[in-house]
Amino acid sequence: MVTYTATLDVPRHVVEYLSRLLAAQRRRIGTPKGSRALGTFRQAVLVLRWFRDRGCVHCLARDAGISQATGYRYLHEGIDVLAAQAPYLHEVLERCRGEGMSHVILDGTLIETDRLARTVLSAKGKEIDAWYSGKHKCFGGNVQFLAAPDGTPLWTSDVEPGSTHDLTAARVHVLPALYTAAREGLPTLADSGYKGAGIGIHVPVKKPAGQSADHLHADTRTYNALLCGVRSLGERTAAELKERWRALKYVTLSPSRIGDIARAALVLNGHWK
Repeated sequence: MVTYTATLDVPRHVVEYLSRLLAAQRRRIGTPKGSRALGTFRQAVLVLRWFRDRGCVHCLARDAGISQATGYRYLHEGIDVLAAQAPYLHEVLERCRGEGMSHVILDGTLIETDRLARTVLSAKGKEIDAWYSGKHKCFGGNVQFLAAPDGTPLWTSDVEPGSTHDLTAARVHVLPALYTAAREGLPTLADSGYKGAGIGIHVPVKKPAGQSADHLHADTRTYNALLCGVRSLGERTAAELKERWRALKYVTLSPSRIGDIARAALVLNGHWK
C-alpha cells in the first residue's frame, strides 16, 4: 500500500455548509454522539468527492477507512440532505418575478446511466427500452431545468426515463406553473423541441420541411436569431453543471435517484460562489 495526499478542489465554505446540514440531520434522527465512523466534515468530503470527480464509491470508502456499504449509506444521506434544500418551482418563479427578470429559459438534459431492463410502448405502439434515448443513442434519465437570463441554474425537475420527449416531461413537471408565470409577465424561452408547449412558451419557428431556412420570411429569421441569441446563455447551463459536478455525466446509482442528484448539484452550485 502507498499513501498519498490529495486536494479537493471545492471551496471550504461549501464543505462546511454540507457538514452543517449533515450535523442537523444527525440531531434530527437522534444519532448518538460518537456512534458514526466518520464525523460530518469527513462525510461531507466523501460526498463532495463523489459529486466533483464521479469517484468509485468503493475507493472513496477505502480512503475514508470505512466499508463500502457505509460509504454508500453516507453518500445517499448527503444527497438527501442537499436535495431537501432545493427550491420548489413556484418559489423560484415568484422570486424571478420579484427580481424583475425579463424571462426564464427552459431546457432538458439527459443524464446517462447504466442500462435498465424496462420496456414501454412507444407512441407508434412499438416496444422500446424506457430508459434508452433515441436522440442521444444511450441510456439515461431526462431532467428538465430552468435558468435565469444570465444562465444561472434555478430549478431542476424530477427524472423521467430517457425515452421521454422533452415536451412530455415538461408537461408533467413544469408547464402548468410556467403558464401562470407567463400570464403574470414572466415568459419562457425554449428550443424547437418544445413546439406546441402553449401560450407564454416562446420557441423558434421551424423551417418548412425539405427547405432551407432561407425560405422563412426575413422577420421570422430575425425573430429566430434574436430568440436563439437571448437563449444561448441558458443553453449552456446543463453543460456547466455537468462539468462542475461530474457525477451528473454518468450516474451508476439507481436511476430513480437522478432527480435528487440533480437537485443536490443545483444546491451545491448555488453555494459555490
